[in-house]
Amino acid sequence: MSLALIRSRLPSLRQVRWGSGLVLWGYVALHLGNHATGLVSLQVADALLEVISSGWHSVPGTVLLYGALLTHLALAGVALWQRRSLRMPWVEGVRLALGLCLPLLLAGHFVATRWAFESMGASPPYGRMVNGLARPENLVLQSLLLITAWWHGCLGLHMAMRGRPVWRRWQPALLTGAVLLPVLAALGLLSMAREIAWEVSALPPPPSGRTAQAVAASAWLEDALRWGWVAAVGALLALRWAWRTLRRCRGGGPITLHYPDRAVQVPRGFTVLEASRSHGIAHLALCGGRARCSTCRVRVDGPSAHVPEPGRDERTTLARVQAPPGVRLACQLRPTGDVQVTPLFQPGQAPLPGRLGQERPVAILFVDLRRWSGMAERQWPFDLAWMLDQYFARVGAAVQDSGGMANQFIGDSVMAIFGLETDLPTACRQAVQAAALIEQRMDAWSETFRTQFGQSLDFGMGLHAGRVALGQVGYEDTTTFSAVGEVVNTASRLQDHSKVVGARLVLSLESARLAGVADALGMPEEVQVRGRSQPLQVLHVKRPSQLLGPPLIV
Repeated sequence: MSLALIRSRLPSLRQVRWGSGLVLWGYVALHLGNHATGLVSLQVADALLEVISSGWHSVPGTVLLYGALLTHLALAGVALWQRRSLRMPWVEGVRLALGLCLPLLLAGHFVATRWAFESMGASPPYGRMVNGLARPENLVLQSLLLITAWWHGCLGLHMAMRGRPVWRRWQPALLTGAVLLPVLAALGLLSMAREIAWEVSALPPPPSGRTAQAVAASAWLEDALRWGWVAAVGALLALRWAWRTLRRCRGGGPITLHYPDRAVQVPRGFTVLEASRSHGIAHLALCGGRARCSTCRVRVDGPSAHVPEPGRDERTTLARVQAPPGVRLACQLRPTGDVQVTPLFQPGQAPLPGRLGQERPVAILFVDLRRWSGMAERQWPFDLAWMLDQYFARVGAAVQDSGGMANQFIGDSVMAIFGLETDLPTACRQAVQAAALIEQRMDAWSETFRTQFGQSLDFGMGLHAGRVALGQVGYEDTTTFSAVGEVVNTASRLQDHSKVVGARLVLSLESARLAGVADALGMPEEVQVRGRSQPLQVLHVKRPSQLLGPPLIV
């Protein structure tokens, strides 16, 4: 097996950082949850602590926890070393500061819990821990540790996941949980402290082996851990400064980056994103410069000799968004000479995480109500509003029941997106099922509608699948989550084409194949869709309800 193949199968630094962070975040979440059970009783909290401790104090648990901690600290040092500029958005600065402060606060907790376990052979019961936490000097430090560890982890999760639709959809509930869990943990500690104050027997006697020498050793270890971390960070910053100074002296001077409106000089080794930030150039970068998104991408013009090859994380991201040649990630590109760069995404006045969103393969279904203009001429406005409300309710429910999201209601048309949380074949099957459900429910309503308004209902649908840009579109505060791209335009044109061929549904051949229904729909027809340079093969479905299969909700 070649060395390149072995490297390609190993996890990247980004994946290792993400995995170690999740382990530590899970440890803190369990810790806070354990504190919160103190609202029930001290005995329940003690019983849960024994279960949790048995896992973390086992050999696999110890290796996992402390391996994740050391790995996360080491990668934080690597990230700090690689930064050419310490200028960064305030959110990144807060997260970095919280992470650097954590070992200082963690030293006392480690000595009081894990060191006590190793030296005395048993975890201190909750009663003794709560009694120690009730002291003013300990209460402040433990509160800072709780807030720092929890919010450092939550900020890391948010910065990694904020571009995903499912994260934005559940963000209010997640934020509520993130705020509520530490509050419940604090209330649980107070409840246990009151229980101990009422029942003297709740506090077990101190261990007989706790001598003055053991206390002095614990205090020495706590101070050594804290000052050791301060010395390590200080040494890293000093070595970083000395190395950067030496590189500048030997590197042949600064390089020039030419932006569309100005040119800046930066030390050799800066990333394009660091160059932008150090000179106050607005440059979008939603993931914090970790190649987890493509919002910082730039087009590079200049000698290729000055543009090094992309690393593994950058190649993965560029391949995922199908970036054309000459496009690079500003957070990863470190030019070795003068180059010209053009940022491709401009940060607007309100660069919300979802504004530019992400590229993703989805299925788009358009539904249009027929002869609406004639009804609008003959019916009263309030009657029309009721009709639209009933129509939107039936279409929206059919889309939702099939696993999609009806996100735009414009006039008498509905646009639905499938595949926000599934792969593309599943998305296409969901869209076909939604079309069948829409026909069923619209036909069931049609007879009542004809009786009430003296005319029948009809509709047409268009379906296409492919890559789109997902995000918030609109102006200032008036925005909506939507999809943008050729796929959306084509689906809308196929809905228009359904009028010409007299079919309830017109779908592209590729989306039918992905849905697994192409063979049952006959021969495809090649049509020239307005807005496309090449003809598109499509299929006509007069009765989509005949395609209705078992539910595909994911």
